[in-house]
Amino acid sequence: MYYRRFGRTNLQIPVFSCGGMRYQHAWKDVPPEDVPAANQENLEACIRRSVELGINHIETARGYGSSEMQLGKILPQFPRDEIIVQTKVAPNKDVKVFLENFEKSMAYLKLDHVDLFSLHGINTDEILDWAITPGGCLDAAKKLQQQGRVKHIGFSTHGLTRTITKTIETDAFDYVNLHWYYVNDLNWSCVEAATKHDMGVFIISPNDKGGKLYEPSAKLADLCEPLSPMAFNNLYCLSRPHIHTLSLGVARPSDFDEHVNSLEHYERAAAVMRPIHHRLDAAIIATIGEDFYRNWMDGLPEWIDVPGHINIQEIVRLWVYAKGLDLIAWGKMRYNLLGNAEHWFPGENALKLSEFDLRPCLAKSPYADRILEVLAEAHTMLYDKPVERLSKTD
Repeated sequence: MYYRRFGRTNLQIPVFSCGGMRYQHAWKDVPPEDVPAANQENLEACIRRSVELGINHIETARGYGSSEMQLGKILPQFPRDEIIVQTKVAPNKDVKVFLENFEKSMAYLKLDHVDLFSLHGINTDEILDWAITPGGCLDAAKKLQQQGRVKHIGFSTHGLTRTITKTIETDAFDYVNLHWYYVNDLNWSCVEAATKHDMGVFIISPNDKGGKLYEPSAKLADLCEPLSPMAFNNLYCLSRPHIHTLSLGVARPSDFDEHVNSLEHYERAAAVMRPIHHRLDAAIIATIGEDFYRNWMDGLPEWIDVPGHINIQEIVRLWVYAKGLDLIAWGKMRYNLLGNAEHWFPGENALKLSEFDLRPCLAKSPYADRILEVLAEAHTMLYDKPVERLSKTD
């Protein structure tokens, strides 16, 4: 395993982290006796395999259902100074609720402290205000830090680039969990801002939201040879020193194997992934044109500034990779969440495109006419039926 300094926390964090939202029994709190023995055995096998591989950063959240409670049966079995534990609690307008949720997390985990504590889901300016207003959730977290119950405070986000940047610029957080990978370059400016503030950078869901890479299209798999799409994406991300760790949301112990094998190329990551990167770009360019591929984001408004809150940026992004790399299944998975995932994946799909005049909000785009065509085509290509977030399906 390889390790990187996790920003100003000074923790040596493994380049892969064990994410805790795929192996738990339920997406809600349940009595311990309701957890099937086979499920608990599998979760514990995942954790033991993780630590055996040197992946000693275990990440979970209050919002991950039974994950914390189930981890509480295995994590205390390890020497405390040999594991890095992160949990996350969503800010709340009522600080009392925030603290009650923290206490529930700690009771489930059966630990006297967590190494990394995230304010979970700073996705909107309102939630940011709940966090940073004097006497708010961040101040409460800092008191927990003074008590030794949390070592370092960060935040996780699925929000707009401008909200992420605003949160980073407070200089109040030690690290950030965010989205950035080959099929999503929108947050690179946030990664750069975090680097300037010497923050740790944790990449959320590079394999699932990063393209459903465990079930790649034939086209993507062929273009990534001799690597797998997951191995390519690992090297694509880790070739940047700004990135410190990638979350692996494993469901079984063997899910680590392909990722660990990709570290064979770690010390030559940029050189190994570069020709594949060029092939992928060339395939997309051959499909949609180079100028559009390189510059489609120019002048596009964020969803909050669009009539009907149509999430133009996300829809065009999904279309680019669905069209260029045949990532249809991934595109559908993400597209049909729009309008059903609240602030975790905000904005609407293009179902009601004909009801709004988007030309005024596209006035700064050099591709206004084509963007309208893409939105319509994306809906035809990707719309299936509304999909709810995993945490809403149990």
